[in-house]
Amino acid sequence: MAKNLLFEIGVEEIPARFMAGSLKELKAATEKALKEARLSFEQVRTMGTPRRLTLFVDGLAEKQADFKEEVKGPAAKAAFDGEGQPTKALLGFLRSKGLTVDDIVLKEMKGGDYVFATVAEQGKDALTLLPELLVNVVLGLKFPKPMRWSDHELRFIRPIHWLVALFGEEVIPLQIVGVESGRVSRSHRFYGSGEITIERPETYIDQLRENIVMVDPDERKAAIREQIAVIEKEKGVFVEKDEELLNEVVFLLEYPTALMGSFEEKYLRLPKEAVITPMKEHQRYFPVTDGAGTLLPHFVTVRNGLPRHLDIVTNGNEKVLKARLADAEFFYEEDLKVDLSANVERLKPIVFHITMGTLYEKVQRMVALAAYLAEKLGADTEKAKRGAYLAKADLVSNMVYEFPELQGIMGEYYSVAQGEDKGVAQSIRESYLPRFAGDDLPETLLGSIVSIADKIDSIVGFFSMDLEPSGSQDPYALRRQAMGITQIILKGELKLHFGEVIDFAYDLIHAGCETKKTKGETKARVYAFMGQRLENVMSDEGLTYDTINAVMTKTPDDFCLLRRKGEALTAFRGDENFEPLMAGFTRVHNLAKHSEGSAFTENLLTNPAEKELVAAYGAFRGKLADALAKDDFSKAFTAIAALRGPIDDFLTDIMVMCEDETLKKSRLALLKSISEEMLKAADFTAIVMAK
Repeated sequence: MAKNLLFEIGVEEIPARFMAGSLKELKAATEKALKEARLSFEQVRTMGTPRRLTLFVDGLAEKQADFKEEVKGPAAKAAFDGEGQPTKALLGFLRSKGLTVDDIVLKEMKGGDYVFATVAEQGKDALTLLPELLVNVVLGLKFPKPMRWSDHELRFIRPIHWLVALFGEEVIPLQIVGVESGRVSRSHRFYGSGEITIERPETYIDQLRENIVMVDPDERKAAIREQIAVIEKEKGVFVEKDEELLNEVVFLLEYPTALMGSFEEKYLRLPKEAVITPMKEHQRYFPVTDGAGTLLPHFVTVRNGLPRHLDIVTNGNEKVLKARLADAEFFYEEDLKVDLSANVERLKPIVFHITMGTLYEKVQRMVALAAYLAEKLGADTEKAKRGAYLAKADLVSNMVYEFPELQGIMGEYYSVAQGEDKGVAQSIRESYLPRFAGDDLPETLLGSIVSIADKIDSIVGFFSMDLEPSGSQDPYALRRQAMGITQIILKGELKLHFGEVIDFAYDLIHAGCETKKTKGETKARVYAFMGQRLENVMSDEGLTYDTINAVMTKTPDDFCLLRRKGEALTAFRGDENFEPLMAGFTRVHNLAKHSEGSAFTENLLTNPAEKELVAAYGAFRGKLADALAKDDFSKAFTAIAALRGPIDDFLTDIMVMCEDETLKKSRLALLKSISEEMLKAADFTAIVMAK
């Protein structure tokens, strides 16, 4: 027999950003606890609103499964003394299992006789086990910012006010921080009956919905989408899709009602980001457009409650947004009165990091790095330097001080308004890209240069100060910045020798700061760090792990070249000759390990198979050298493929490890020469062949 379980933890409002993670952890912890308790179930579900975390267990067994297990104890010689009496070792084993001497048997195993016993336990009623199980689940939950309240020791996401715990129609008796469980839940704060007596788990969702609480977040999300679609159709507008914002709004309320408000059209003359940011980041409003992307003087928001008195609610939201937009307008106009380049001097007192000086000093390094990169990549050096010089200038503007999300974006607007080159202006905004996983990458070469300059200065700087990421700790977001550099280089197919870039960046930092790591130590660690990012990108693009291992080096200097090599090797692995060639290479490589050198005497190799392989090797070596000199990996692998036949014939017809020592040495040297040449194209020893 099975019943459904309902467990609702009623709390003060939980911040929306913590809800999804809390529900996920509650689900995982419950599943683990039930399995350990030997209580079978169909599925565990979690739901919630800002005021409640709800757990459903469908089809939970009414009784714990019986347990029976044979356990091994100490060896017989350690279990009994010379007189056949139980030793402390045996008695301790029996005590730990709740057994007596009569319960054990001796079984012969490799190494002698051992004590064995069968431990059996009859399953208990679920209702007996659930109080302690649920309390332990709650006590074990971890939260980003837990709270303590009153004189309680429990640290929880927010203070607990009520508990509903039902197994079928029966209340599960338990207590947490003085709150006793029952069957009484709570309605919406301002609607419904206040207290709701839950009849049984199956009626919970409907009873709450009747009291203006949609406890299922998926239901709330669907309702918001439907309501927005109605607004779009009725008003002839388009509401900007933002899944991240929608997910946050879902956990800000218990019963959604979408509405559209307006603001003065004059604010549309502001940069659109200056209008959208206060809407989304501060008010959680959805921007409205005409369908072609042009912002309209409207917004959509979602209230927490029924569609009553929406005119009053709309007016209140409009007033709040008007104040925000008025601030943005003032900041924008004030910022335009100050030349952006004049802001750079104001960066001097602002510390970037205690070990690496001020933001102004970082900008100076960025300028030097941008000039260096521009020269290497054939870009306009003066424009690159100007973009780097202005990249951080908007950080001290009024707008960015109030809305930090607009850093770089406002720098572009201000520089254009003040007559800067458009390419320079765009590079200011693009210097921050990508800001997060999946974000846009710079579209221009100037933007790519300034972005790389900013990020490589941070990476090399922190590594030189022995402040590299460790485990899950990455306080300076160096992994994100390293991934950004990698993606920018690969997208733009930028021909950079990364080791030289590291050296240049290190020298700039070392000249003005007291580094803790030498250039060599820093370079080795940055190489390894960037190499991991490159491997991740190639893996995301579909290259197998062993292909990546075959083309990667300890000093990943040219990212684009390594990716092209990986792509060429992937294509080569699809060739029908690849598998037998790898079988031959493995034998060649293993035999070559016995060679004392790679210089062979051609005159000694007179067998037709030997002569054929020598000739094939000579032709292959020239073609391989030419292909690698041109970075033409497809031709390189084609040259390698031509060795298959001669290698197979040689290994079939020739006894390499012959008694003639001189001949054996020459044959081994030939194989070592072939192995060494093949490994110049890729590390074929890293390839894992299917069995």
